[in-house]
This record gives sequence, C-alpha cells and structure tokens, in this order.
Amino acid sequence: MPVPNTFANATTSIPLSQLDNNFATPITIGNTAVQLGNTVTTLNNMTLANVTISSVATAFPNNYLANSSVTVGNTALTLGSTVSSIGNLTLTNVTISSGTINANATAATVDSVNVVGYMGIPQNSQNGNYNIVIGDSGKHIYHPAGQAAATYTIPANSNVAFTTGTAITIVNGSANNVSIAVTTDTMTLANSATTGTRTLTANGVATCVKVTSTSWIISGAGLS
Repeated sequence: MPVPNTFANATTSIPLSQLDNNFATPITIGNTAVQLGNTVTTLNNMTLANVTISSVATAFPNNYLANSSVTVGNTALTLGSTVSSIGNLTLTNVTISSGTINANATAATVDSVNVVGYMGIPQNSQNGNYNIVIGDSGKHIYHPAGQAAATYTIPANSNVAFTTGTAITIVNGSANNVSIAVTTDTMTLANSATTGTRTLTANGVATCVKVTSTSWIISGAGLS
C-alpha cells in the first residue's frame, strides 16, 4: 500500500496511523517506554554522563548525592548544615586573630614564650633530686613539706633548648634546703655578678628566667 504522504510535501502533521510500524514502536529510555507524540516528565533507571543542570524544579535532597557529608576531626558535616564546634582536630601553622579558648590548653606547646600559656602557674611537685624538663616552662616546681634536701638542675641548652624568655619558679615548702643548679650554662644571681648553684631555704620562692641561649637570671626570697 502506498504511503499517502511523504515528508517532502507534507504541510500538516502526519498521523502515526499513516506511517509504517517502525514509527509506532516506542523508544525505551532507561526503563521508560516513550512513543512518538507522547510527553513524559519522568525517566527512571538512567545514567547521565557529562551533564550540565541549569535549573531544577525542587532542591536535591542530600541523600540523592553519592557523597553528601564529610568528617572533620570527629565531627560529621553534612552539606547545608552549620556547626559551631569541631573536636579532635590538629591545626598546623594557624594564626588565631580573635576568639576565646574555652578549654584547658594542656596540649599547647610550652617551650616558647610566643604561644598559648597558662593563666596561673601550674605545679610540678618533686620530692627528691630533679632535672628540669621542657614541660616545666611557665610552671612552678614544688618541694613539699617533710622532704629531705634536694637539688633541682637546669640542663644545658645543648640538651634541652628552652626558648629565651622561659620562666620557671621553684617553691620550697620543706624545712630543708633546695639547691638550684645549672650544668654547663650560666645562671647569675639577680643584682649581682655571682654565678653557679643557689640555695633556696624553707618557704623560699625563686624564679629562673632564660635571657640568652645559655644564660639564666635567678631571683627570689630566701635565695642565696
């Protein structure tokens, strides 16, 4: 049977009934059958590659995305969410221009005068002879009551490089003397030229301040 119309001279829409069966066969897109002349608004089970979406009728829910969240430290962040606290996070080479630290800064570096320190003077209690360590910076070393005489020693800069400006306080709560010694570096008694080991008597308080890489100044009450 001849085709009543051809595409070359058709001036109006050609009914599907006047076309052969190939034109009436639906096309399957994804798992949706689409026939010529039909309108579809939903296509399922499709994979689109290299697609640009210029606009959407409704917002995509986060669960439509393969990766809609990320964990920073121990805090899960979801796209579109707002968080004000993140825990268990290590920051490197960070400058904090403003704000408040609302926790103990026990993990802060304490071997420098240019970082977070202490509001008070934390205590390190030592009963006997003791070699001062980098973690004692900004603290006081306490010799408790009832303890025998002891020697607290500041190590050489070559062994423990305290930052210039480091301050360490020694408090003697015992009736017995505490000797404050330095190894190969120099420790000078304030307001004098006297150097070497100093003696701190009962209830005496002394502070050692590092003024150069190998020099300390010591001053206090009950100190000789």
